[in-house]
Amino acid sequence: MMPDHNSRHIHDGGQHQDRDHGHSHDHHRGASRRRLVAALALIVGYMGVEIVAGIVAGSLALLADAAHMLTDAGAIGLALFAMWIANRPASIKRTFGYYRTEVLAAMFNAFSLWVIAAWIFFEAYHRFRDVTEVQGGIVLIAGAAGLVVNILAAWILHRSAGHSLNVEGAFRHVMADLMGSVGVVVSGVLTLAFGWWLADPILGVFIGALVLASSWGLVTRVFQVLLEGSPAHVDMHRLCQAMEDMEGVTLVHDIHAWTITSGYESLTAHVLVDPEYPGELETLRRQLQQIAYHDFGISHITIQMEQSLEGCTERHHFDHIFADTGR
Repeated sequence: MMPDHNSRHIHDGGQHQDRDHGHSHDHHRGASRRRLVAALALIVGYMGVEIVAGIVAGSLALLADAAHMLTDAGAIGLALFAMWIANRPASIKRTFGYYRTEVLAAMFNAFSLWVIAAWIFFEAYHRFRDVTEVQGGIVLIAGAAGLVVNILAAWILHRSAGHSLNVEGAFRHVMADLMGSVGVVVSGVLTLAFGWWLADPILGVFIGALVLASSWGLVTRVFQVLLEGSPAHVDMHRLCQAMEDMEGVTLVHDIHAWTITSGYESLTAHVLVDPEYPGELETLRRQLQQIAYHDFGISHITIQMEQSLEGCTERHHFDHIFADTGR
């Protein structure tokens, strides 16, 4: 069966839009890669020092922070690997390429944060049962140095985290480690000032709780992508309304919007056109594409133009979308 000439991908007659997306996406990926490499160098350079200091000082807070710094390096390495995989070209078997690899890396990094938190809680439980002497001076010095490293790494990754779930996964690891470094510094101060060794496991539990809380938002966004939910920045009601406000458009139905990877959204829609509409369907289709592209930031767009609902099996989807509006 030959494809309907009215159903065209945005590449047809709109190549500049996908080129614009490609240039923007590649620019963000290139900048993200450089920032990830810089952050990895910082973390690996200090990680060994913190592990040794934690063993010498006998500090759970410091060892927890060191363990998390180790996972930071792994998280950043995974993010870089996912970027490398995502750059592989699309094929007939994978028409969207390997972009979802970055989303899967973000999911793995988010879940690894939960494993870290579980380990911290486990170790803290044993420290409460058997209080261990902590050398506050070593803890304070190592924790303060780690805090500086984490602040620099977080600052490097912060800008790219807003453009990529993959980078955000690594950024969340660094932020959790930054919070851990704050806990280590506080633990060192309390131990030096008051000899309060219990401060170490208490702050360890607090750090674990912060790690869980900071990862939750990332987990929900990753699942939103994997379940092919509508992009958070796209108001589907407003998008359909904008399309239906175009002269000649009677109905928008069977509309789907989803995220391939961060910054790369797709849209498919069936548009019912008044049979008496005097204009060119191709011109109208391009105008509808421009609405989705310029007003809603969607670059991969497929629109099916119809002048009859006969034979359409997906009309119900329109009713589901607007059921709560009474339309």
